[in-house]
Amino acid sequence: MTWLTRFNPIPAFPSYTGPYKVGSTDVEIPTTDLADPSVSPTNSVPTIAFRIFYPCQPDSAQQSVRWIPSPQREYIGAYARFLGASSAFSHVFSVLPQLLYYISIPVCHDAQILEPPTHSKKWPVMIFSHGLGGSRNAYSHLLGSLSSHGIVVIAPDHRDGSSPLSFVCDVEGKDKTKKVEYRKVAHKASTEVYESRDDQLRTRLWELGLIHDAILKIDGGVKIKNTANTRSNKHDSRDILAMFSHLLDVQSGSIAFAGHSFGAATMVQFVKSVFYYSDSQPLDYKPLFTLSKSSSLISQITPSSPVILLDLWTLPIQSPATAWLKDKSMPCYTSSNGGASLLAILSEAFYKWSSNLRETKRVVAKPPESSNKFPGQPGPHIYYPVASAHLSQSDFGVLFPWITTKIFGAKEPERVLKLNVRAILQVLRDSNLEVADTCIADLELDEDHAKTDLATSQPQDWKILSSAKDTVRGWVSLTTDPDPSDEQSKPVAAPSDAVIEGEVLGEVVHEPERSSRI
Repeated sequence: MTWLTRFNPIPAFPSYTGPYKVGSTDVEIPTTDLADPSVSPTNSVPTIAFRIFYPCQPDSAQQSVRWIPSPQREYIGAYARFLGASSAFSHVFSVLPQLLYYISIPVCHDAQILEPPTHSKKWPVMIFSHGLGGSRNAYSHLLGSLSSHGIVVIAPDHRDGSSPLSFVCDVEGKDKTKKVEYRKVAHKASTEVYESRDDQLRTRLWELGLIHDAILKIDGGVKIKNTANTRSNKHDSRDILAMFSHLLDVQSGSIAFAGHSFGAATMVQFVKSVFYYSDSQPLDYKPLFTLSKSSSLISQITPSSPVILLDLWTLPIQSPATAWLKDKSMPCYTSSNGGASLLAILSEAFYKWSSNLRETKRVVAKPPESSNKFPGQPGPHIYYPVASAHLSQSDFGVLFPWITTKIFGAKEPERVLKLNVRAILQVLRDSNLEVADTCIADLELDEDHAKTDLATSQPQDWKILSSAKDTVRGWVSLTTDPDPSDEQSKPVAAPSDAVIEGEVLGEVVHEPERSSRI
């Protein structure tokens, strides 16, 4: 049957390469069961929803999760509307829906979690925020790969109108009572656009605060209602969340915060909003997240908190209403360790988008030496893989490599994701989080070189964070130093709306010089 597999038209995910099998469960919790971290947004919904990826027992039976959630027809219709007739995807979309129904995430649904083999007897935790057009499933290969190396990853479904479609269940879990549809917002900077993005961020930050409280309660063994479990496992009386009790590393500064595109912007705003909540604020600053003084987040986000930013989209964090926060450096720079726990990975498309690149460098850069309390502290880790597109960090690159190559010229989508995973894992290791070793195949070392590295006591994957040229093929190290050529740059290639929004597809267009259109 092997030859038949090669001709299977249904897109499939590669295998995870970490040493652990991956389990996954859906969670939807009434917000009334959680501590409000801030004033709730006016358009808030009564639940928060997320998927958990986690290391599970090795003998767990594979019970995959559909990549397109139920009701599939409505979700696929929402994606079709979202992409629009002008999308480069439209000419193939007519044949894909039937195949999309059958794509599965290769995880063990609701499997028993593995007892952590770490010294702390707990699993490291990461929260990952999706971009425009994303969802809790849209980055499953990246997040599942991280889980296969010993990380519990929380992937929210944001209900801010950034997903093509999201369903909200009633608090009893019986009915999907409300739809949150995609909210079309222009991408050209204007007062109205900033106000709309501020509104979306307000919802996203509130959700992240609630999710943090949910994680603490789950780890603490507090019984909370999971309406997703009530709905999908009518004949299973297990409290799925109870198995995570006391197995999550949620001590101060240990949770990693990550995101892609708008999700990366969300995490920048989130960690800064929490970290600088008590600083004296000017009258023209209008915070999007007014933290309660009793919030557990205050002790959670510290200078050592790992922050991972994938293809940071900077427009949402340039709002005049939050300019004071924009001018604050990332929290890591308030300690001598500096940017050791801060990682930014760009696609080549975003690297070539000069205006966004300049802002990305500004966001992650350490303070000038003249005003830096810790002279000589390291800056951030910042890289891009050659021949990669904005969608390369999502599932779309590995599921549809033919589109990735034809339309964007992106190459080796599976390898690009592996490079992302390697860099993230090494930053977590350097942040003293216990994660599994990267396999020799992913390190791209033969066994003799691997033995040499081990014999010389090199850090496990030191090459991926090296700044030396050509240490890893096609992996380019950047600095945050301004590039003088940027100011005189000619029109540059910038991703189109469809690429930004969906992490999916679209045409690469040429941006007029000094234009803010994305």
